[in-house]
This record gives sequence, C-alpha cells and structure tokens, in this order.
Amino acid sequence: MNAERDLSPLTPGVVRALTDKLYEKRKVAALEIEKLVREFVAQNNTSQIKHVIQILSQEFALSQHPHSRKGGLIGLAACSIALGKDSGLYLKELIEPVLTCFNDADSRLRYYACEALYNIVKVARGSVLPHFNVLFDGLSKLAADPDPNVKSGSELLDRLLKDIVTESNQFDLVGFIPLLRERIYSNNQYARQFIISWILVLESVPDINLLDYLPEILDGLFQILGDNSKDIRKMCEVALGEFLKEIKKNPSSVKFAEMANILVIHCQAADDVIQLTAMCWMREFIQLAGRVMLPYSSGILTAVLPCLSYDDRKKNIKEVANVCNQSLMKLVIPEDDEMDEAKPSMTIPAEPTSEESLSRPEAVTAGSLDASGDSSSSVFTVTSCERVQVTLNLDGIVQVLDYHLSDTSIGMMTRIAVLKWLYHLYIKTPRKMFRHTDSLFPILLRTLSDESDEVILKDLELLAEIASSPAGQTEEGHGPSDGSDVRPGPVELHVPARPGQLSSSSTKGLECSPSTPTMNSYFYKFMINLLKRFSSERKLLEARGAFIIRQLCLLLNAENIFHSMADILLREEDLKFASTMVHTLNTILLTSSELFQLRNQLKDLKTPESRNLFCCLYRSWCHNPVTTVSLCFLTQNYKHAYDLIQKFGDLEVTVDFLTEVDKLVQLIECPIFTYLRLQLLDVKNNPYLIKALYGLLMLLPQSSAFQLLSHRLQCVPNPELMQTTDNTKPSTSLKRTAACNIDYTELLQHFEKVQNKHLEAKHQRSGRAEQLDRRVVL
Repeated sequence: MNAERDLSPLTPGVVRALTDKLYEKRKVAALEIEKLVREFVAQNNTSQIKHVIQILSQEFALSQHPHSRKGGLIGLAACSIALGKDSGLYLKELIEPVLTCFNDADSRLRYYACEALYNIVKVARGSVLPHFNVLFDGLSKLAADPDPNVKSGSELLDRLLKDIVTESNQFDLVGFIPLLRERIYSNNQYARQFIISWILVLESVPDINLLDYLPEILDGLFQILGDNSKDIRKMCEVALGEFLKEIKKNPSSVKFAEMANILVIHCQAADDVIQLTAMCWMREFIQLAGRVMLPYSSGILTAVLPCLSYDDRKKNIKEVANVCNQSLMKLVIPEDDEMDEAKPSMTIPAEPTSEESLSRPEAVTAGSLDASGDSSSSVFTVTSCERVQVTLNLDGIVQVLDYHLSDTSIGMMTRIAVLKWLYHLYIKTPRKMFRHTDSLFPILLRTLSDESDEVILKDLELLAEIASSPAGQTEEGHGPSDGSDVRPGPVELHVPARPGQLSSSSTKGLECSPSTPTMNSYFYKFMINLLKRFSSERKLLEARGAFIIRQLCLLLNAENIFHSMADILLREEDLKFASTMVHTLNTILLTSSELFQLRNQLKDLKTPESRNLFCCLYRSWCHNPVTTVSLCFLTQNYKHAYDLIQKFGDLEVTVDFLTEVDKLVQLIECPIFTYLRLQLLDVKNNPYLIKALYGLLMLLPQSSAFQLLSHRLQCVPNPELMQTTDNTKPSTSLKRTAACNIDYTELLQHFEKVQNKHLEAKHQRSGRAEQLDRRVVL
C-alpha cells in the first residue's frame, strides 16, 4: 500500500500509529486526526472530512488486520468529537463501520467498537435518533455477549441512548415497533432483559404513547413472563402492570379487540404466573370494554371454564376466572334475542387471528354499543360516530359449552358453570337458543346421571326452563321431530291457575320468568326421554329417581308431571319397568312434602280436573296392585279399594307383593294418612274402609306388619257406642262418591285387564328362562 498517495490527508506517521498494537500509540494518532478534522471544520471543507471518514472506515475499521480495525474505530470516534454538533451530517458514515465491528470475533475489538460508538452518540445526542433502529439492533446483540467487558460497555452505551430518547420528543415509535416486535421473541435472558428495560423506558416517556402499539408486543411480553430468571419475570410483571394502569386510565384509546385472542391463548398457559396474569387482564378487559368482548366469548369460555374446577393450589386463578365468567355472562342481554344476525354491518376492528382458540368469534354488526356490562368498574364508551352494535352469534358459545359438558374429565364446578351459562342464555335469548335445543337435549339428559347432586339440580333447572319456556312453542313444527317420541294424539296438559297469575294481556312478562308454568312441546319429549333413561339405567332410577322427580315437581307443575308420566306409562311395553316406575311415583306422591298440594287435590276430588287426574293415574297405577289400593286410600275411594283387594285372590301373591303390602301398612301409620285413621271412628259411614283394612290384614302373614294393622283395627270402636243423637247426618264419603261421576266398574275392568297382561308377561319370561336352562343342560 502506498500510504502517502492513498491515505492522504493522513500522514504516514498517523497511519503507522493507527495500526500499532499499542493502545497508547493509537490514541496519539487519534488526537492527530481530531486536530486535522477540526481544521477542516473550520475551513468548512466537507469533502476532506468525508474523505477522512471514508479512509478510516474502508482502510482501517473494515480492514482484515485486527490492529487496523482498532485504529479505525478510535479514529472514527476522534472524527465525531472533532465534528461536534456537525457530526449529525456524517452519522451514517460514522456509525455503520462501527456497528459492523459489533460482530467481530475478537471480544477486545467488540469492546472498542462499543467505546467508539459511545463517543459518537455522546457527541451527536438527539441527531442519532433517525438511526435508532440500527443502534438498537446492534445493542440487542451485545446485550447477550458472553464477554463481561463487552456487556459492561454495551450497558453504558444503552444508558446513554435511553437518556437521549427520554429527553427527546422526536422519537420515531412507528418505525421502531416492527423491530421491537421481532426482538421481543428472543429466548436469550440478557436480550429479554434488554428488551424489557427499553419497554419500561418508553412507557415512562410522556410524549411516547406505547399503549397504541401494545397489541404488537403483548404476546411477546407474556412469553417473557415465563422466563426462568426471577429478575426478568419481575421486570416483565412491572411492565405489564404499568400497561394495565394505563389501560384503566384511558380505556377509550385501548384496542381491546386486537388483544382479546392473545389473552385467550395465555389464559390457557401451563405456567401459573402467565395464566394468572392473563386472567387478571381478561377480567379487566371484560369489565372495561363490555360488549366489545362478546365476539370473543367462545374463546374466553374455552380458557375460563376449566379454571373453575381448580383446587386450592390454584385458588387465585380460580377466583379471577370466576369473576371473568360472571362478568362475561352479564354482557348477554335480552336485546341479543332480537338483533338480526343477517344484517349487513361494520365490524369492530381486529378480525380474529389464526391463533384464536377452539372456535371463531361471532360476527359483529354496526349500530350501538351497550358497554355497561353491569360492572362496578369504569367502562369503555365510544362516541356516537364510533358506536357499534355487537350481535351475539350463539353457535360458537354453544359449541364450547356442549364440549365442556360432554367431557367426563371436566371438574364438577366447570359443569355447573356450563349449565348456569345455558340456563342464562335460555332466559336472556330463548328464541335463538331453541334453535340449539335438539342438539343439546341428549347431553342434558345424560347429565342426569352425573355423580354430583348439585350438577343434577342445575341440569333439572335448565331442562325445566326448556320445557316451560313459551319460546319452545314458536319453533316450526313445534319442537322435536323424533318420530319415536311423538305422542299419537294431542296433548292437553292442565295448568292450574295460580294466585296473582298474569292475564293474557300481560303474558309478555311470563316469557322471561323461569317459573312460568306453561308447558311447551319439549315438556312431553322430556318426560318420554326421562322415563326411557330410567328404563335403560335402572341404577339411576333406584339411586336418583325420586330425587329427580321431586325436584321437577318443584320446578314445574307437579300435576302435569304426574299426568304426563302416567299417560306415557299406560303405553309402556316393558311391564316390569312400568310396575317399578309406578311404585316409585306412588311413593313420591304419598311421602314427599313437595306434593302436599297435589295430595290434597286428590284427597277431595272436588273438581273435574282432580277427578280427571285420578282416572289418569289409576289407569297407570294398575301396573302395580298395591299402589292402586294406596291411590284409592289417598282419594278416599274405600269401596273401590275393597273391591280391588277382593280381586287380589285371583293374583299371584309373591314375596315382592307381600313386601309392598307390608310397606302400605307402614304408610297407613304415617302422618299422611291421619285423616284415614280418624275416619275409623266413624264406623257407620266408612264400612268399606274397615273392610279394606281387614282385607289387607288377611293378605299378610303373621308378621310385624300384621301385628301393627291388627292392633290398629282393634282400636276401632263399637258402632253402638259411637252412636249420637243425630242419626240423620249423611255420609261425607257417600256424598262425594255420588258427585264424582266416576265409572268405577270400568276402572275395575281395566285393573283386571292390566294384571292379566302382567301375568302373561311373567309366564313368558318364566318360559324363556326354562328354555335357557334346558339348553344349558343339553
């Protein structure tokens, strides 16, 4: 190299010193360069200044010789110092070769590059901001440098750059965000620490609104929150906390919709800290944004519902998830049932990303936004020109709820929450929900076999609402179209008038009431399928049958339930099940406190409706002889009870039969039949009651029940002693019987017919059993 010709205006002595291995000599050469450049600045000789910088860059800083590169770096720093405030004109030429040296394999050279860039930036100050991205990119690499000296040098440069950004109002945030979004996904701890420190600095600058670009970096922040380093996690928590404070202060400027799916993903994170933080953010978003979050309901429920079954080890997550669930539920309003889903509209900004979990968010339409959300927190409201109408599309929500209810591994509290959601949707949006009823009905029936009583109670509340909602009658075809379940004739279920019941002109108020006694087409389907389930799952009938029916009598009209079940059982082909089911219903009728009013109604048979119910029950009760007698005792049809007992001689008396008679005797001694025992005092007017009881006594073997009934009958007074002066008083039971207009002869014939069927069926079963025994022997 011809130094005198090629490297002028640098003198050969300066060139030799710049390439010397000793730092002191290179420093002397740098001072000479500084002096030379100052002269050029004084002469305003920009061409020579550019020439010097180019020589230092091309021939030294980018040289293959390490000592030359070191000389080039210190020389460029000297140029910057000499240029002073004019260095901004030459920053591109000064910075680029220094940044190239950041990638040098020699750690000492990387350190000198840090030192040189520090001096360049210190002189240029705010002029370096147009080059901020390349500086940030270089620093983010050095933040993870393995050499501690290089790392220390980069930290000094980093602090200087932060000071410049903090004091400047010309920072290009828009241009910086793409780089930040890229670098935030680094897995290196030091690089992550560097990124978080810069986010904290930018958040603290009043003139920089990083909140507008939070959707770009929120996912990366949550990933950093899962770092193994406690210090980095703590820094990230602080950054997220600052962002959340800003969101609460200025909810109107927050892009909630663009961040909803990010939170949905991290609410399902395996890391407890990430999940809890994301869930806390979700809680605030739902309460602040209100109905803006409705299009993301299916994803939110996917994330929130499983958390409701967490144990005490994740108590905090469970509590926050519960608040999210309750707040989201409150966003669904009756108006959602009236909105036209097909209406063309504007959409809320931010379409769902490909990262959305499980199901796509619902469509969103323009109009008005009710963002109250019933929340106690401050709520995001928009100006009239920005108001949008959120249309609730239930498909995604119902899909998620159905999935969680069908999954047997899901915890009890989650299943309860799902049922509460479905119930809430049927109350608030019945018209839309009934479009999903046919698909939901089977899983709701299966849920009746759940191990938890609380789950069954919620399931029954939901089924009762479906069966009684007026919206169920408005569907085309009047509800279910299951051919096997359709009743041959029209169903007319009597609904007794209730005190204070609204008139027909006020029926709109009933539509939103869960206690509306109106029975729609799903009621009969429910009764049919419930009995089918009891038939196929006898353990359910034994363990929970009485519990389920009693709860339904509280939720719906007890008369309708017994009337419809009796009607269905009348056509039951499985006679053994019919007998068992009748026995269960009869026990409930006679012993449950929930059926006190129905028992009183049947005891007197004063109305045509009560007499109609008695006849309906009687025809099905004939599947079980003893229950038929007990029904006659309940309704004070003592003569008919005696007639029935007379027929028992023609029946096959088994151990099970005698056991049922035994239980009936025990029931007669219970408070329910107090009126019957008191009527034994009136021997003259109740001869058939005494005959019927003696008939039962004659059926029983010498047992404890026999002794009990015998002692009771011994207490019956002598009719001669019980005579009073007023012998003209007519018999109450005779008066009531005369007024009933019930064809007891026809009922008795029906009883004989049904019992003959049972006898034939029993013989057929016995025959099949004998055939099987013969095959085994052969």
